[in-house]
Amino acid sequence: MKVIEKAYYSPVGKKVAAKAGLSEPPRLRRGRDYPRGPVVLAAPAGSTLVAEALELLGRTSESPVLDTGGDKAPGYGDRIGAVVLDATGLTDLTQLEELRQVLRPAMRAIEGSGRVIIVGSSPEGDWERLALTQALDGINRTVAKELRKGATSNLVYVDPDVTAVDLLPTLAFLLEGRSAFVDGQAWTVRAAGLEEADTVGGPAERPLAGLTIAVTGAARGIGEAIARTLARDGAEIIAIDIPPAGEALANVANDIGGVALQLDITAPDAGERIAALVAGRGGSLHGIVHNAGVTRDKMLANLDQKKWAQVLDINLAAQLRINKVLLDPATQGGLVDGGRIVGVSSMVGFGGNAGQTNYAASKAGVIGLVRAMAPDLAARGITINAVAPGFIETEMTQLIPFVKREVMRRTNSLDQGGKPVDVAETIGYFLDPRAAGVTGQVIRVCGQNLMGQ
Repeated sequence: MKVIEKAYYSPVGKKVAAKAGLSEPPRLRRGRDYPRGPVVLAAPAGSTLVAEALELLGRTSESPVLDTGGDKAPGYGDRIGAVVLDATGLTDLTQLEELRQVLRPAMRAIEGSGRVIIVGSSPEGDWERLALTQALDGINRTVAKELRKGATSNLVYVDPDVTAVDLLPTLAFLLEGRSAFVDGQAWTVRAAGLEEADTVGGPAERPLAGLTIAVTGAARGIGEAIARTLARDGAEIIAIDIPPAGEALANVANDIGGVALQLDITAPDAGERIAALVAGRGGSLHGIVHNAGVTRDKMLANLDQKKWAQVLDINLAAQLRINKVLLDPATQGGLVDGGRIVGVSSMVGFGGNAGQTNYAASKAGVIGLVRAMAPDLAARGITINAVAPGFIETEMTQLIPFVKREVMRRTNSLDQGGKPVDVAETIGYFLDPRAAGVTGQVIRVCGQNLMGQ
């Protein structure tokens, strides 16, 4: 599925942008398409992990052009689609020079919406190994800022016993257009014990086929995009939203062949009602996406108890209550072993924001919940992760005055706002049964927003 951005500005917006001296941002490659140009693979320390994962994906790779010194870097004859660096075998700081040799010639040769992917070992070992591990993150974040034309860079840490099968869904996600607005980020993949048979046929077009997934806040905006994207990938969706959004919710559910559930998630029996619906349909719940959320913005000096409590209850406490019910093995229609929980945090949860103390607390709390619950759920094969969106273009953001909106769009490495589908695609990656080795992670879908970096 090939998706390329339409013109970024409306006709009026183009005139205003032109007068302000603003160029139109690069168009991003979205969907399941891979880069057009070849994938260049470098493994300075001789590891074969990434090469094996690329083979499972059915992607061929080429050897890199290396810079061995001099004022001018050697060049590539044609544009390249991606550079993938297998740095898992690096052991000392001097070997970082080998990454420079690979990256320097490639920086100006990567096509629009191309990819740099660095795969490194999880932090462990002596002081030098730990310093090396962190140095990879510095390289990744800086490369992401220097790339142009919608190209991105991301870093994946892997545990020592991770196999190519464990890495496959992450490598596919990063190479494909699904990761269009994920840039300058780092997260960890752990061993999941998957078999090569789980990857037959390469990346599945409908990896969620046969799975029932609940999505809260599904009537509009990002929640609607999540429901539609997961349904595209084969999931049966339980679309949840408050009764006042009932008509919009029903329209979404009908369009995707899902089930609408009008529910206030702060109700004491919210978890039981979700489970009862699943059980009543004779099925099991394979995943839940906690997308519902609100803002009640006030500077702290003016923030009353009601607005404080409402945001924390809807955005955080309700998730915790629902999770406890759905994770109880005695709950019919609860979450199955091997299931998935995905929360929606925010960049504000990392960086804070004036006038949003309550919202920042709730979204930072989602991050804490993910990190706390992941090890406790591991024995049941259940993963829990979260996305942290940056500035995402929705109907609500169109109401922001043009100049302020443009500033918010431009404060990231891709010079634009993201789309609701960008958040949805990352959530789909977390929900993929093959992504069993990804848990306790928070991915910022923000185009490398400057906030909290």
